[in-house]
Amino acid sequence: MSSLPAQVGTAVALFAGTNVDDLVILSLLSAASLSGGRPRRWEIWAGQYLGLASVTGVSLAAGRGLAHIPEQWLWLLALIPIGLGVVSLIGANRALRRGERPEQPSAGGALGVAGLTIANGADNLAAYTPFFATAGWGQITVTLAVFAAGVAAWCLAGGLLARHGAVTAAVARYGHWILPAVFILIGLYVLHKTGGPIRL
Repeated sequence: MSSLPAQVGTAVALFAGTNVDDLVILSLLSAASLSGGRPRRWEIWAGQYLGLASVTGVSLAAGRGLAHIPEQWLWLLALIPIGLGVVSLIGANRALRRGERPEQPSAGGALGVAGLTIANGADNLAAYTPFFATAGWGQITVTLAVFAAGVAAWCLAGGLLARHGAVTAAVARYGHWILPAVFILIGLYVLHKTGGPIRL
């Protein structure tokens, strides 16, 4: 049995290695919150926790033989961020045609943030499932605790990155294009990683 420090180190490496891309999303969402008020800070935190808990829960259940993940359908998760991005772009385009300032796009509150987190974490299932299948319950408990702390650290880091003046200014001025583009890119990334019907 590995020592507690080794278990913590393994869990930290697993979390950080599979969630680096979430930092970009969190910083952009936080910058949008600072400049336009949406999504609210608590919605970002709640959505991130809900989304990662969902991905981790499914991986744990699959790893322990309690559930089966239909991998051929994981690409459908890409439709969440792509849909958010397309709807936001259409709204911004209509506002500009009317001569109005486009509203900052929103991820749709806590559930929208959770949906983005789940979609972006689709490829994490491939890493988490075999890990939970071979880990003992002690290691699993430590990992879940580290993941919970990791979400808080990521949300704080995303908030700090968003406070950089250049980031906030860019999102305030071009957020109606930047955020939808990022949402669509996330969707395309998920399609690529999950081997969707269209090979990218």
